Amino acid sequence: MLSAKGIRNGFIDFFKGKEHAFVPSSPIVPIDDETLLFANAGMNQFKDIFLGLRRPSKERVVNSQKCLRVSGKHNDLEEVGKDTYHHTFFEMLGNWSFDDYFKAEAIEWAWELLTDVWGIDGESLWVTVFAGDEKDGLPKDKEAEGLWTKVTPIPAERVLAFGKKDNFWEMGETGPCGPCSEIHIDLGPDRCDMKDVSGHKCRVNAGCSRFIELWNLVFIQYNRGEDGKLVELGAKYVDTGAGLERIAAVMQGKGSNYDSDLFMPIIDCIGEITGERYTSRLGNRIDNAFRVISDHIRALVFSITDGGRPSNEGRGYVIRRILRRASRFGRELGMHEPFMYRLVPVVVDCLGDAFGEIKERADYVSTVIESEEAAFGRTLDRGIEIFETAAGRAAKKRDKTISGEDAFQLYDTYGFPLDLTQLMAEERSLKVDKPVFEELMEEQRERARAAQKGASLMVALADAELPVTEDLHKYHADECDSKVIGWIETGSFKREGSIGVGDDIGIVLDRTCFYAEAGGQVGDCGVIESEGGRFIVEDTARVADCVVHRGRLVEGAFKVGEKVKAKVSKDRDSIKKNHTATHLLQWALQQVVGKSVAQQGSLVGPDYLRFDFTCPKALSGKQIKDIEDLVREKIAADLPVTCAVMPREEASKLGAMALFGEKYGDDVRVVAIGVEGEEKVGDAFSKEFCGGTHVDRVGAIGGFKIIKEESISAGVRRITALTGEGLGKYLEQRSGIVDELSAKLKVPAEEVVERVERLIKENKKLTKELKSAGRQKGSDTMAEAKELLDKAERIGEAAVIVGRLSATGAEQGRAAIDMLRRKAKSAAVVLGFEEDGRATLLVGVTSDLVKKGLSAGEIVKEIAPIVDGGGGGRPAMAQAGGTNPKKIDDALAKATELIREKF
Repeated sequence: MLSAKGIRNGFIDFFKGKEHAFVPSSPIVPIDDETLLFANAGMNQFKDIFLGLRRPSKERVVNSQKCLRVSGKHNDLEEVGKDTYHHTFFEMLGNWSFDDYFKAEAIEWAWELLTDVWGIDGESLWVTVFAGDEKDGLPKDKEAEGLWTKVTPIPAERVLAFGKKDNFWEMGETGPCGPCSEIHIDLGPDRCDMKDVSGHKCRVNAGCSRFIELWNLVFIQYNRGEDGKLVELGAKYVDTGAGLERIAAVMQGKGSNYDSDLFMPIIDCIGEITGERYTSRLGNRIDNAFRVISDHIRALVFSITDGGRPSNEGRGYVIRRILRRASRFGRELGMHEPFMYRLVPVVVDCLGDAFGEIKERADYVSTVIESEEAAFGRTLDRGIEIFETAAGRAAKKRDKTISGEDAFQLYDTYGFPLDLTQLMAEERSLKVDKPVFEELMEEQRERARAAQKGASLMVALADAELPVTEDLHKYHADECDSKVIGWIETGSFKREGSIGVGDDIGIVLDRTCFYAEAGGQVGDCGVIESEGGRFIVEDTARVADCVVHRGRLVEGAFKVGEKVKAKVSKDRDSIKKNHTATHLLQWALQQVVGKSVAQQGSLVGPDYLRFDFTCPKALSGKQIKDIEDLVREKIAADLPVTCAVMPREEASKLGAMALFGEKYGDDVRVVAIGVEGEEKVGDAFSKEFCGGTHVDRVGAIGGFKIIKEESISAGVRRITALTGEGLGKYLEQRSGIVDELSAKLKVPAEEVVERVERLIKENKKLTKELKSAGRQKGSDTMAEAKELLDKAERIGEAAVIVGRLSATGAEQGRAAIDMLRRKAKSAAVVLGFEEDGRATLLVGVTSDLVKKGLSAGEIVKEIAPIVDGGGGGRPAMAQAGGTNPKKIDDALAKATELIREKF
């Protein structure tokens, strides 16, 4: 029996034997495609080739792509757990031809691998081809139909034709597309899961699990234009996809994908953790939970590894939905504490050899999942209570529908994604009012948009036609000659006219030496000057390929077409130092903490640098010192810094690090530290994709000091550090503090620490003595209160406990009242005492007397004026203070009188 690993390797090796080049899977979180939330097909990383935007480096390619289908038309989330073959995360085995071979070879090789290499019985295989489409004017794919019976032994009766829905693949509304041919396998009559459905007949594409698709061969030969019409492509492509999970189940003779070796180690671990047993049955809530959790943990491990994080927006919200859905199914297995993070090592064992990145980031992924589980767990049980109430109301309605308002409350207050509420409703044969929920969601979005309105000068510029700014001067010059070609004001671009003093605008030049904010580095500040005007640049931003200098005109006027000089402020030098130091910091972190450290963000400004990185726990004092020492050693060595532009693939092969989530072009700029000359970039100890500004040699940084290390979220730490001038100011300030302490403590600077430690020790001793005295004081107060109880007047069952205490405090006095009410069962208590020259009066009443109309608050209001004070409180407890402690006894006498009157 072939393992999943053997199947994956066998697929890749087979096509390597057909002169295909292996290409690693792209990240499941797309780095350079904003149109996709997650990679959902093997072709995603080759989309630019299909669109004709770049030429392929190889004409034949093979890989196993990490895929996640949880949104849009490719959304299998709701089906997971209910059957044997739907998944969120899966591996897509694929082979591609970029205008090389076409249908004949694709068909012949697919059959050869399935039957001759893997030994699948050809008699169990069926294939489908495109039947044509009258609306698009497309004929039946007779070429593929004929090839199936020509290059393979399959008989014509097992070659079926289906329409556009099943056998025509399209990338989107527009773009490359073409007919496809699917290979299905007949698993036998016993595998039908629709035997009880009236009129059902088992056949290909009939919806039952007897016939399942194994492999889809897509023949891209058309392009759909904006007008919806199809045009024949000059080049033809093959794009195939076979789900590893389904292939593994068939090859291993399993009745379910979940019974294969891709899932059973995870399922076994779930059983060990929960004490429940998996039986592989459908329609069983325990088994459904096993399937959901084993599927979802794979999706979470890969999406978080590749740069996703649970959040309330976009990809992050999808990841959060998956995690919370799995967490809720954990309740079905009796799990009320975080447990999914314990499954991460098993996923790594199963798939880490094929995808080494999940090994490297396993600790980080575990930390993120555990934290998110814990956070949701705190609200889940309360949310379930609210759901049960809403479900109870819905069950009484004629339409059996949970209101949109209730669904929105569950989402907004308790973090229940809509699909989780729908799932729980479905289990009770209820529906959810989705339209009203969506209306409330849109109202919330509108409020958020309104709050952000006007926050940026760039509002409404996304679709504006802005000029391209030539900005290469930013790397080698602090000033340059330029020309004004327009400005941005109130969301629109002005190409003619003049700019007046005081206007808050964004100037656009034909060329600039200013760096626009990007990659964590702040935008440059400075000045733009002409013969008759002066513009202060407060920030620099980029909109598409246009650099915008934001600020105010402070002198004269600027006209479009006028020649100007752009000058960057002296902060540029400090920013350079901090940016290069950030690269050194990342290198040092990986040396000290490990290669699992990955950048999560940064801020490089003139005053300090900030670096966010993955790490499951706080750095120790020793680790921080070791990091500082490594960085300082490199600074002291005054090593060179080399910047080189090269193809992205070449940079990756040289080991240059890229930031997750950052979009890069075909050519990238690499900053290499420790070598001189572009030809030596590969030998650098630190090399990163980076478009920022840097020093020429690291010695210019001058110094390095970490001033703060903190947590900013689960599994993510933040370091704040200083260099250069900022570090000098910091050290000078700290030196001043030491001098001041030395003077106040009257000891030399080198003895300040010892003196402070002695003071802390003495303070602890005094605090302990004070607490001991306070406990004694409290004990004395309780003893006095008990004496008052013993002497108390009785009116019926109620005790009237009124008296004066010797020196005590309000806290001890309230504790005494609580004790007296508890012991007396039914009582009205009034205590008075003097503290620091002031009178304090405390009144407490038991609940039975409150019900009879006796109120501690009313008593206090009556007696407080006697001690020249005021007060108030609740019916059961009240307090007053006054400036005349000599009248405490008079106030207590009045309190007794008031209590007697009530009886």
